Amino acid sequence: MFKNLLFIAVFLCILSCKDGKNQMAEVVPEQPQIDWEPAQKFYHKHITKAVELIDSLAQMDAESPQAKKLFKKLRVSFKKSEPYAAYLNPAVGHRANGPALPIFVEDTERVLSPMGLQKMEESIFEGGEDPAVFKRETELTKGLLVNLMENTGERPLDAQRFFIATHQQLLRIISLGISGFDTPVSQLGLEESIVSLEALYTVYELSIQELVQEKNAQLDAEFKTNVDKAIKYLSEHTDFETFDRYTFIRDFMHPITRNWVSIRKESGLWEGVNNKPFNFDAPTFFEKDAFNLTYFTPPVNRNTNYKQIALGEKLFFEPRLAKNGTMACATCHIPEKAYADNRVANLDNTGNPLQRNSPTLINVAFQKSFFWDGRAENLLDQISSVFTNEQEFASGVHEFSTEILNDSVYTEMFKDAYGKVSTRNTDVIRAISSYISTLNGFDSKFDRNMRGEEANFTDEEKLGMNLFMGKALCATCHFMPLTNGTVPPFYAETEKEVIGVPETAANKALDDDLGFYWRYEKEVHYGMFKTPTVRNVALTAPYMHNGVYATLEQVMDFYNQGGGGGLGFELEHQTLPFDNLELTQKEQKAIIAFMKTLTDTNVDHKEKQKSNLVAGTQP
Repeated sequence: MFKNLLFIAVFLCILSCKDGKNQMAEVVPEQPQIDWEPAQKFYHKHITKAVELIDSLAQMDAESPQAKKLFKKLRVSFKKSEPYAAYLNPAVGHRANGPALPIFVEDTERVLSPMGLQKMEESIFEGGEDPAVFKRETELTKGLLVNLMENTGERPLDAQRFFIATHQQLLRIISLGISGFDTPVSQLGLEESIVSLEALYTVYELSIQELVQEKNAQLDAEFKTNVDKAIKYLSEHTDFETFDRYTFIRDFMHPITRNWVSIRKESGLWEGVNNKPFNFDAPTFFEKDAFNLTYFTPPVNRNTNYKQIALGEKLFFEPRLAKNGTMACATCHIPEKAYADNRVANLDNTGNPLQRNSPTLINVAFQKSFFWDGRAENLLDQISSVFTNEQEFASGVHEFSTEILNDSVYTEMFKDAYGKVSTRNTDVIRAISSYISTLNGFDSKFDRNMRGEEANFTDEEKLGMNLFMGKALCATCHFMPLTNGTVPPFYAETEKEVIGVPETAANKALDDDLGFYWRYEKEVHYGMFKTPTVRNVALTAPYMHNGVYATLEQVMDFYNQGGGGGLGFELEHQTLPFDNLELTQKEQKAIIAFMKTLTDTNVDHKEKQKSNLVAGTQP
């Protein structure tokens, strides 16, 4: 059909040439016109159905068998509408299907009761909730769904919204669906992944399939085959604890994501944008460049170049930035130690221990919160705080160490990087931030296996990955594939958790570090700390914010017992999604074996910098 339309357009152009001469004007093919309304109606229909179902559910006894059946139907309707509904309003979409935890509203400093489908899930499948409280939960959740319903009905679907929403939903399957994040109690995630895939194919049929068939029939057929294979695998492997996520992601989801990138390109409808977390051209979410660094970088420090990064690297190792000339960034973040330091806590500028353990800087740029207590919103703020900290650099942001300019190399490097010799530390901080943002490694044994470049995971490593993403629920806080606490698919926030870390490895008393509590002094934040990455975790001992555990075995034992709550500490607001894990020694050992596959210190930033300089792009 599209070929015929193009032929007619060309023919009419020829007929319209002046004087009837065979002079053909340049023809610019028009972008195919897609009728997006059927796909939009699909999304709107199912979020509307979800609202109707929640009304019915509100009239039931939460613990009745009928409530469980109705809740499952409600979640099916929500998952079918989720891609577009949540895309249009990410905050409401995440709250509707977010963790069943108290909600802190920063503007008003109010702590709201948990709400959303996951809170309703707890009431229905665990029981024990007061009927009036359950009714209130359904009312609040209905309000969220009504907001989503209105948006899907009023805001027209188009190519950009369609492709971004679908990209996000594909990641949800991998990061949230099969890991148990979406449904931690009922463990409906595998069934719902089938729903997501079926809905994806349905909206594809309702929108762009005909165009893709016209352009590349083989690609269309291959996509259908791969979706069917993934659904068949999910249908035949329904046990949450034994489900093979290694095989499913690598052999079933990745053919779909590769097809989807090809379909988007083949359609010619949308080229992608640079203001989202993803590189939309990356064929899987496990590529070296799958995530868009620009999105995570403060606007003031985007579009950096090799000269600024090279200056930042030199400054990273410069002790003269500190007021007393005794500390550099590399004092606590040593390249040979995965940019950590293997100490419980490093020393301040007077030789006394600092308060907390030094985390790795590899992949640190892919966060929305910095420091263990989350007090810095971005990397620039984090570095600035080191400068102003009296225990560290003790040098103001607007001050400048003229002593370093005694090195003539710096004079030339500043001029090359910023066109002038700096008179304050703001350029220094920007340069160091630019350098640290290049310290990214996504080429571990794990990554290469996920991409299909290797197939050398041992049985123990496969078991460990499946436990990490399944029974042990590690991936409900350390989200795949980044394995940090920045929440997919929007990556707008980095989670902070209350897990009850003890004061010593004897596990007898709770650590007295209050964490994020300092900011608002709310009980819900008592002992709350940022969720770090577990990449390179085999190289960055000791562990936890206070360096209390020397080995990964101790860390696994802590979680297996149920965190601080399981150790007997009074923790009303502990956020772990379990009481205890009941992992065997074999299972704990397997999880550690898997985490060791995440080792990758080969950041190779210099070669990246050189290639980016030639291309004139950001690293």
